[in-house]
Amino acid sequence: MAFITDRKRVTGLGSARNGTAQHWTMTVTSVALLILTPFFLGVIGPLLGSEHGEVIATLGRPIPALIVAAYLVVGMHHMRYGVQVLIEDYTRGLTRKIAIIATTILCYGVAAGGLIALMQIAL
Repeated sequence: MAFITDRKRVTGLGSARNGTAQHWTMTVTSVALLILTPFFLGVIGPLLGSEHGEVIATLGRPIPALIVAAYLVVGMHHMRYGVQVLIEDYTRGLTRKIAIIATTILCYGVAAGGLIALMQIAL
């Protein structure tokens, strides 16, 4: 029989020891996306239906390229954690592990591909 007080039992990060960090990451990325979304829409919105050359010229400038890159990276990071929470809630066992690994690879792959495409446009 362990003599542990109630406070000692709840001190820490929870039973899995990572819930608080995940929640904090989701909160920070949510706030970042709230700030970045109007800027992203301000850059991309006017480009809808524009000529190819105009899109290349706009995304070739540093500030619009930085805004799009930041939105892409933060958005994919936020998506990774959001989908991971869904997977953890609704799957079990090996399926859970495979789905989390696949989601992580997909999200970071999309972010990397988007950044490479943006660098090719901007440089």
